Amino acid sequence: MAGLQTISEQELTEMKNTVQSKVVLEVAAQIHNLLDSLEKAELNIAVTGESGAGKSTFINALRGLSDEDKDAAPTGVTETTMVPIVYPHPKLPNVQLWDLPGIGTPSFQPNQYLEQVTFNQYDFFIIVASERFRENPARLATAIKAMNKKFYFVRSKVDLDVDASMRRRKAMFSEESVLNEIRRNCIQCLEHHSIQSAKVFLLSSFELNKYDFQYFQDTLAEELDKHKRHAFLLSLPNISAASIEKKKESLKGHVWKKALSVCLASVLPGCSVQNSIPLLTKTLTSYQQSFGLDDSSLCKLANQMNKSPHDLKTAIHSTIGKDISNYKVESLLNEAALSSSSVLSMVENWVPVVGVLVSGGVSFAAAYTLLNSSLDDFAQDSKRVLRRALGDAEEEKSEDAYSGDDAYLIFD
Repeated sequence: MAGLQTISEQELTEMKNTVQSKVVLEVAAQIHNLLDSLEKAELNIAVTGESGAGKSTFINALRGLSDEDKDAAPTGVTETTMVPIVYPHPKLPNVQLWDLPGIGTPSFQPNQYLEQVTFNQYDFFIIVASERFRENPARLATAIKAMNKKFYFVRSKVDLDVDASMRRRKAMFSEESVLNEIRRNCIQCLEHHSIQSAKVFLLSSFELNKYDFQYFQDTLAEELDKHKRHAFLLSLPNISAASIEKKKESLKGHVWKKALSVCLASVLPGCSVQNSIPLLTKTLTSYQQSFGLDDSSLCKLANQMNKSPHDLKTAIHSTIGKDISNYKVESLLNEAALSSSSVLSMVENWVPVVGVLVSGGVSFAAAYTLLNSSLDDFAQDSKRVLRRALGDAEEEKSEDAYSGDDAYLIFD
């Protein structure tokens, strides 16, 4: 045909590069939006109850603070909260705990109370009592339910009841019997006020690792949507091996987004491979903080448990736990690249842009492998630190022989 010209090899290359650039830009925008919605997800938790129930101390415990810490909610034997006061999580400011006014006043009216505290802004309510649940907490729960909001009952100061029973009953003491008795009494009180099938969590704000806290955490996490669940799990203190594992699982569900974001930073126009290393370092530092392995968290834990910060730090065994610098991260990334071929083969058919990332910058598979394995290391270090803080030296030795979970893929 007249005028038909053969497309040169150079023109084909330019066309291919143009198409690939557009694909990369589109993927970059999508990944940015996914991560942005995840990291900016807000969670507003309302804590209410009668005066003296320990609401403020409970809020401090959920934020990983003691009552004496600088940013702690004020506590006292008299009601200290007259209006709703917000307390952002010290590491995750999008997670906010609200200390609501007490509900024990004679003029208390549930509907008016909820309107006054602007009930719509909260994701759920935690109703705290330090003894039995009386009429006002039950009336409030009924009003919250009528407004299609979730609520949970927390029986606080359980440690005081257990200690008192131990002193009274001595040889006849059974902690399980005492806890069953407290739970039964709480449920009976609520049933008396027409609250049926209530879940009551028995907690101590000073010993979150005991009693029902793990059950409490699991229940709330199951009933939140995925972004709010992620924020909730990351916000909780590391009080047990189970809670550490759940935190790790939640973070692993989003590793592929982080890895892809890091890789894109090395192939976008005007960027280079060196752009990706600080991003990896930043991500790993955030993981370190989530597991309470940064210096600030270790010092706070040491102070709470009357331990030496140095002693807790020696429980950190992993290479990445000991040193998160750009130089160390780049070195570990190179090591990960040597063992990431299996990961690449699993995802190359799912992510069309992987070929571009492998040839143009940091390998997606290498970044994924590094982040995934680092989460395993951080989780194991966090468990060791927790056991060291609690004084479980023998259990720590046995754990050292454990090789850790195998890396696995979760795409969410």
